[in-house]
Amino acid sequence: MWYTEDMDGRLVQKGVDDLKHLAVRLSKLLPSLISEGKLRGGSIKFITSSKHRCVKSTLSFKAGLTELWAITDQEFDHSVNDALMRFFDHCTKFVEEVDKNSSAVEEVEKFKQGPEMRRVQEKIADRLRVPYSVITHDLAEAAFYLCAYEFAIKEVNSPWCQLFDENDAKVMEYASDLREFWKRGYGHDINSKSSCILFHDVFSRLDKAARENKLGQQVTEPVTIQVGHADTLLPLLTLLGFFKDNETLTSTNYATQAQRTFRTSHMLPYAANLLLVLYDCGGGDLRLQPLLNEKPVTFPGLTEASMPLYQEVREHYRELLQGCDFEAECELFINPDKV
Repeated sequence: MWYTEDMDGRLVQKGVDDLKHLAVRLSKLLPSLISEGKLRGGSIKFITSSKHRCVKSTLSFKAGLTELWAITDQEFDHSVNDALMRFFDHCTKFVEEVDKNSSAVEEVEKFKQGPEMRRVQEKIADRLRVPYSVITHDLAEAAFYLCAYEFAIKEVNSPWCQLFDENDAKVMEYASDLREFWKRGYGHDINSKSSCILFHDVFSRLDKAARENKLGQQVTEPVTIQVGHADTLLPLLTLLGFFKDNETLTSTNYATQAQRTFRTSHMLPYAANLLLVLYDCGGGDLRLQPLLNEKPVTFPGLTEASMPLYQEVREHYRELLQGCDFEAECELFINPDKV
């Protein structure tokens, strides 16, 4: 085994490279925003969660820029803000009703015991020529992740991968999506509402830039790079309405969900990123372009334009902008009759 204990929760070299390359690509995509002058001038702001892998991701992103422009005479600060980037830890209702509540993900447990997963385990047992009782769901999951990690990190077709065929992989993927759906996605309302604090933070920054631009002033904070977790991004994407299927993901509808849009492997790859870019197209109209993993996407409900008017976006999310109060949403109400 090449894994060591000290790798737990840390960024591997491949991750460091991913973030450096991301920084370079974004600087080429948005050259007037992510520029050497703006970095040196301190107008690119970096915010990260306190977790080592996030801090390392932030440092790697910065290194991508400083190496690109051969900057050796200056260092650039970042701030740690867990209230913003790990809001899920601070949302009492989410912690109690979903995170610590096994019944919140009962559909996942049911699927693990269901016929599709059982068939995967039996096929693994057949390939290894061991009794069916030896291969538990946990072992099958461990083998699947070892296959995935060795492919992602070392780019090798690991022997672990030989335990699965494509149909098995689809079942394992669905089990993972099912967990994310119920734990961070559309399964429970509080999952997305826990991200209200980040939602308001993002729009307050866009509003400030829009206001300064309208007044003909220099935009004081043209770029903010916020580094968090898949668990940070998925609730926000859910709150914004992205990747919502007509049918709820459950333990029994695997067969009908083959064409689902809620696929975490597409939404949340390594170095997943959501960009919200404000454009001044002249005439006093600002437009907002969302990009997910560097590809343009359209706001759900605003599918007419890939770059809608900023005011239209604000109008579309008016209820959330006027409400969606983090403290109120995350307060845990205890029914005194049940105490």
